[in-house]
Amino acid sequence: MESATVRTANRPWLHLLLFVLTVGTTSFTFDKAFPMGPLPDGERLAHALTFSAALLAILGSHEMGHYLLARLHGVDASLPYFIPLPYLGVGTLGAVIRIRSRIPTRNALVDIGAAGPLAGLLVALPVLLWGLGHSPLVDAPPVHASFPGDTSLWNLAGELVQWAREKLFPGSVPPPLEVFSHQAIVFSDSLLMRGLKWLVLGHLPAGKDIQEHPAVIAGWFGLLVTLLNLMPVGQFDGGHLAFALWGKHARWVGKVMALVLLFLTLFYTITWGVWLLVATKVVGFGHPEVTQPAEPLGLGRKLVCAVCFLALAGCAMPVPIRMVIW
Repeated sequence: MESATVRTANRPWLHLLLFVLTVGTTSFTFDKAFPMGPLPDGERLAHALTFSAALLAILGSHEMGHYLLARLHGVDASLPYFIPLPYLGVGTLGAVIRIRSRIPTRNALVDIGAAGPLAGLLVALPVLLWGLGHSPLVDAPPVHASFPGDTSLWNLAGELVQWAREKLFPGSVPPPLEVFSHQAIVFSDSLLMRGLKWLVLGHLPAGKDIQEHPAVIAGWFGLLVTLLNLMPVGQFDGGHLAFALWGKHARWVGKVMALVLLFLTLFYTITWGVWLLVATKVVGFGHPEVTQPAEPLGLGRKLVCAVCFLALAGCAMPVPIRMVIW
């Protein structure tokens, strides 16, 4: 992802400091949030550092793709700023570069916008392939997809109404009879992830799945980052491509994408609501014009846009993460 700002001096020490801090926060958060079972401290540290190295390689490649193509087109840009986020998520909010001058043409806009996600994918795919080859088979917890989803706004609103009825009219709602003793985090498979699993592991037996290697979890989050960045909204990477293709009409493409996010929030999982707010209230639907709008968009760049939107579809997951209790 890129963010536009006024020109400032480069501060290599700040980029390095943020990178080192992000190594620490991602390693620590992985160890706490995604335990790999009872392991010796040395193995736990190795798993945490493997996750951190793989994830930051993907995020760093993404941002360096933007940076290198920006410099190639004579656009002033900063080195990547990594954003540490201790204790939450995966320990980072990702990374950004600062675009400090106007982008000249729609062709340059496609090159700069597409270079990030494509570079990230080029790193994420071999990371995933290697990680899948080192992931053992385990008994899979039962996953029952429902519609509306268990964590959808629709379902959570119904649970809130049920809770309010119980508080206002004690005894009117019978208590649940289920007894649960196990829980597990389940990472949903996008079409791309399913294809990679089939390529490495073949057809998995019924009731079996993999215990994800830390590299697989990092690669999975790399695909999620690609999905989020390629949404054709505003100044997301996908928004750059949409503007290069359709100009001011890209605003309506972004609004359609916002409706899709609203639908996912209502009927699949409320977590999409966070990205809906980011897209509509933080990023917005507008996009600055390039300085040379008369230059036509070349056929090769249109093909690059098509590849990126295919990647968007391949990485899509209605409910990315589930907490399964049984």
